[in-house]
Amino acid sequence: MDKRDLISKALEAKKMAYVPYSKFHVGCALITEDEEVFTGCNIEISSYSPTICAERTAIFKAISEGHRRIKAIAVVGDSDHTFPCGVCRQVIREFGKNAKIIIANSEDDYEEYTLDELLPHSFGPEDLEENKEKKDV
Repeated sequence: MDKRDLISKALEAKKMAYVPYSKFHVGCALITEDEEVFTGCNIEISSYSPTICAERTAIFKAISEGHRRIKAIAVVGDSDHTFPCGVCRQVIREFGKNAKIIIANSEDDYEEYTLDELLPHSFGPEDLEENKEKKDV
């Protein structure tokens, strides 16, 4: 699947957003390392705290189906080049440290980033392993 197809799926997912409060639609599509595609949209709840972003919706759908590695993820929103929030960047880090992150307005208007560009000096599973090794000494 190429970038434009992934962006197209994110644009379709954006149409499903449930955003009665902010009116800000976000869609996401990702492809796993084993070539499965998952989509998600943002879902708002009136008390806001349980609201979930499109990126986490797509990622959690993939994880719940047994897919653990993200190869690429495309995000589209109502603003010019909508970027993942900090929480979503950390979730992407957990399952797609080397994933291509595509921020798009359309199939022809997009930018591509690495996670290191969006979340420098990130914390991940290997940091916990290093800490465990230090305690075992």
